[in-house]
Amino acid sequence: MSRNLTGEQYVRSKYITLQAKESVQLMDFLLKEMSGISRNRVKDLLRGHAVMVDRKLVTQYDFILQPGQMVLVSRRKRSTELQNKYVKIIYEDKDIIVIEKSKGILSMASTPGQYCVKTILDEYFRSRHFPCTAHVVHRLDRDTSGLMIYAKSREVQAMFEKDWHGMVYDRRYVAVLCGEMEQEGGTVHSWLKDNKAFITYSSSTDNGGKEAITHYRRLVTNGRFTLAEMRLETGRKNQIRVHMKDLGHPVAGDDKYGNGPCPLHRLALHAFRLYFYHPRTGELMRFETPHPTAFVRLFDLASAGKKTTDK
Repeated sequence: MSRNLTGEQYVRSKYITLQAKESVQLMDFLLKEMSGISRNRVKDLLRGHAVMVDRKLVTQYDFILQPGQMVLVSRRKRSTELQNKYVKIIYEDKDIIVIEKSKGILSMASTPGQYCVKTILDEYFRSRHFPCTAHVVHRLDRDTSGLMIYAKSREVQAMFEKDWHGMVYDRRYVAVLCGEMEQEGGTVHSWLKDNKAFITYSSSTDNGGKEAITHYRRLVTNGRFTLAEMRLETGRKNQIRVHMKDLGHPVAGDDKYGNGPCPLHRLALHAFRLYFYHPRTGELMRFETPHPTAFVRLFDLASAGKKTTDK
């Protein structure tokens, strides 16, 4: 704060100050009080964390103001971008947050105090004075990248848990697999169970484990590697990694279930599509990210030796 400004003067220099005179929805109040502003601009301000009610951030357009409450609207839209190398925010509302996770970080801590995506999101919420914490809805392995949903309350988390298969419409991954996959596609159906060393193994018959179904499709192969897409019908621990091993084409860079190192120096598995029904509104939400550049480049560089291309 400038030494020449009082607290009140500072607020007025940074914010448009408005006061509610009656009980009214925040959206309607801002449209009336801020002459000429559009509904889309109001939504943009709310999404941009530029509106406070009695010094607390509010993002809901249907928030009900009470007579006498003070509304502060930032004269400059706040940045909603999270500056973190591991997490990129794709979508956010009052109930959920959809992020793209980088490789190299856990979805949630396995030991107390461990740095993970939940840690990053909780700090993001605290820094913006949001009264919520991140609740994991589904997980990605540490070295798998891609799209994830986190709930902002235990209530919403429970909604997903209660009807996961009914709410999650389509989840797809892309992977670089070892070797040349001759078949165009198919389905792997097995039961997965952990042994005493916590290694997941697969059985073609019910072994008391969890049923797992993975649909796969070859995209391109260069003889040494295959780029393939997988659609999950179930979401089990290490499902894709174990199922691709069953096919004889483990995920490149998989030291646990595969052939070890690969040219990409990472586990070559990325969750690129996530379609689901919103737990509150029922709206079909569709999110996709491009296939990782490094995955595609591996085949572009080897195009001279490419043997099969499927469109």
